[in-house]
Amino acid sequence: MEERELAERSIRGDAEAFVQLMELHKVSLYRTAYAFLKSEHAAVEAVQEVTARAFRNIRRLKEPTYAKTWLTRIMINYCQDELKKARREPVTDRMPESVAHTGDDLLILEEALRTLPDPSRRLIQLKYFEDMKIKEIAEIEKIPEGTVKSRLNKTLKSLRDFIYGKGGHTDD
Repeated sequence: MEERELAERSIRGDAEAFVQLMELHKVSLYRTAYAFLKSEHAAVEAVQEVTARAFRNIRRLKEPTYAKTWLTRIMINYCQDELKKARREPVTDRMPESVAHTGDDLLILEEALRTLPDPSRRLIQLKYFEDMKIKEIAEIEKIPEGTVKSRLNKTLKSLRDFIYGKGGHTDD
């Protein structure tokens, strides 16, 4: 059964179709949650919470074709709420800054991503880690496709500047 049909049946109250729909998108939702929350446990919990929220609100899904977009938007909102809560609580398990500067490319990239404002980080996450199309991102973010493209371009330039300024390698 294809995604649209599963979404349509879910909207009509078919719980089995909803389970199949969630099964279809759980990996993508987990990756999105992990990218935001940086914890396997928190990402699993996020998928569970988003599944419950989506089940309660499935009748609000207006266009079954955009079920993945709708689920991703719920996940992003949930993760942002969790990050806001975490900022209000004292954090003691963060990696000390001196440890993070080992020169490892992955650590530099993670550090560069942390410097981005949330909207820019979200665009990078959706485009390059979730392999979403510009049109899907525009739908999720509720902004025009051209705006997505220009913001991605600006964000990528900012990341390049940060990485090359932090010991990244150029071909010069």
